[in-house]
Amino acid sequence: MKDWFTVEKIDEETFAISEYEHWEETHCYLLCGEKQAILIDTGIGVANIKEVVDYLTELPIMVVTTHIHWDHIGGHKYFDNIAVYEKEADWLSGNFPIPIQAVKKNLMYKPCKFPNNFSIDDYEIFQGIPQRILHNEDCLDLGNRQVEVIHTPGHSPGHCCFYERDRKYLYSGDLIYSGCLDAFYPTTDPKSFFQSIQKVQLLDIKRILPAHYKLLMPVDIIDRIEKAFNTLFNEGKLKQGNGIFSFGDFQIHV
Repeated sequence: MKDWFTVEKIDEETFAISEYEHWEETHCYLLCGEKQAILIDTGIGVANIKEVVDYLTELPIMVVTTHIHWDHIGGHKYFDNIAVYEKEADWLSGNFPIPIQAVKKNLMYKPCKFPNNFSIDDYEIFQGIPQRILHNEDCLDLGNRQVEVIHTPGHSPGHCCFYERDRKYLYSGDLIYSGCLDAFYPTTDPKSFFQSIQKVQLLDIKRILPAHYKLLMPVDIIDRIEKAFNTLFNEGKLKQGNGIFSFGDFQIHV
């Protein structure tokens, strides 16, 4: 278990729990307050992330979800208190939009040394009833620590970022990272993605904490991604089916 997850301390109350062994290099984040903690996403679900969380804190845990894609809800099965955004609650409770065969193919897309007790034949997409429904601008109070819900659709209809105004941290999910930004799925919307980038541009951000790949990124990547989307829009290319466009340390797939 300890060989699958990597824990990195962001500050004394904030931890990144990462799956660097897998090609997607998924990051989840544990935020501890005085009364409770939240875990932002739970990874691909091939190992028990709750064992890591329980080692890091004894606080009660609420899982909050950037979006209902398989690589962000895999470990939801280990927790009893789950929150999702209103527009994707039905995805969690029975209407997941991607077939299990496609998910398994994606999971095994590149060679990976999975945990010994993992079997792809037994892999399932988590389905369940959320205990809390999130809405735009909700404030999650952890006890002397507040986290804001920001609805940022585009990658998926109910995609959310989470923002800490005091620390100026943006937990950006699949909206912002150093890699290929995906807006080509049938359930994605390139123009909404562009608008969501413009939305988070207005925030005072000192650190971006993405859901994939590099943990340390320059904050100006937000402006550069917005400029890239704007270029594609002006050229009439911000439409699904146009392919992958490279902009240095990130790409946009539409």
